[in-house]
Amino acid sequence: MTTSDTVTTQREASAVDPRVVFTSWSAQNQVSQMTIAAAEGVWIEDPAGQRFLDFGSQLVNVNLGHQHPRLIEAIRRQSAQLCTAAPSFAVDVRTEAAAMIVERAPAGMERVFFTNGGAEANENAVRMARLHTGRHKVLSAYRSYHGATATAIALTGEPRRWPSEPGVSGVVHFFGPYPYRSPFHSTSEAEECERALEHLEQVVTMEGAHTVAAIVLESIVGTNGVLVPPAGYLAGVRALCDRHGIVMIADEVMVGFGRVGEWFAVDHWGVAPDLISFAKGVNSGYVPLGGVVISAEIAASFDDRPYPGGLTYSGHPLACAVAVESMRVFDDDGILERVRSLGEDVVRPTLESMTERHPSVGDVRGLGLFFAIELVRDRATREPLVPFNASGADAAPMGEFGAACKAGGVWPFLSGNRIHLAPPLVISEDDLRSGLAAVDAALDVADRHAG
Repeated sequence: MTTSDTVTTQREASAVDPRVVFTSWSAQNQVSQMTIAAAEGVWIEDPAGQRFLDFGSQLVNVNLGHQHPRLIEAIRRQSAQLCTAAPSFAVDVRTEAAAMIVERAPAGMERVFFTNGGAEANENAVRMARLHTGRHKVLSAYRSYHGATATAIALTGEPRRWPSEPGVSGVVHFFGPYPYRSPFHSTSEAEECERALEHLEQVVTMEGAHTVAAIVLESIVGTNGVLVPPAGYLAGVRALCDRHGIVMIADEVMVGFGRVGEWFAVDHWGVAPDLISFAKGVNSGYVPLGGVVISAEIAASFDDRPYPGGLTYSGHPLACAVAVESMRVFDDDGILERVRSLGEDVVRPTLESMTERHPSVGDVRGLGLFFAIELVRDRATREPLVPFNASGADAAPMGEFGAACKAGGVWPFLSGNRIHLAPPLVISEDDLRSGLAAVDAALDVADRHAG
């Protein structure tokens, strides 16, 4: 099908009442969506032919871009050989994908349990930790998102958790490090690290270390701020877990597979968790796939007793075929190296320059091709551009800023009072600079609300 054929089909489909699709996280009578008629590389296109730079990689998952020819060919080859198989059968491509993931994971990781996405990965990681330790409680951060299924939404600390309460029992939340808005009144990153670890130790103590099965944390907090942990924090969590026999679970659903220039973000700090949940970037979302990378010790817990969990589509052959090819593309094209280079040589200095020129920019932070610009009304007080969990008229300034980004040809990823910059990892330097320039221009709109 040509692009023009695709656009024609989309125009025909747009004649159908869009409410036939029940839209996630939305009041159905207020849904307003752009129809994607076509997409290629870092670009998405509406039915009228207007193109936008996909600066959020959809939901930070299309790491190798849209319609990558090698990924499409991998689906075609696998579909001609074997489209689907139950997880109770051995399938070569499933085994190959698992072996390649283990090879790229931190030392001590031995097995992969496949799921259909990130929420299921976190569900199963917690189940494994509870069965392995014989304990019930799980600690997770307030500024976090871990998925919308039962345990995953209970783990989530942000407001999307509230409508699902009361949820599953045993989840306790804590404050993670956030130097710009320190809950510990810290004045430096080193102080923030030390105080955040002290706080976490106190939570473990007050909950009873012998009752805590796992500490779950996003290696880099994603939707809730692109919060890069200060040096030493993840290592401190690792040491805390070791002292008390607690399983450390790293949620890498958003930051795994190249997003920050490493196979797994924990590699940036040389920390090895017991379990790693993944999804999104493992195959750029071409076919749904997620999973849990499991340490040798935890895997051994199920050598002689069944693991009580499974999914019909676990390790779907089409999804695994794309994952295998995706990892090969990463190696062949030097994706990790170019992500580190673009992040440090282009994104960081450009954002720092924006900070100097725009009073609405309170903070910029990130790693690789995963950055955030936090917008404020007042730099001195750090009052956010919009209030926490804003909606309606309160959220209007961010809506105006987002509209300005789109007018400049960039489709933004907005969350709270922030824009998250997470373009496909295959973006050219020219397109990256062009997108950043459009965001720079849109900040003039945010500046109108800043004192």
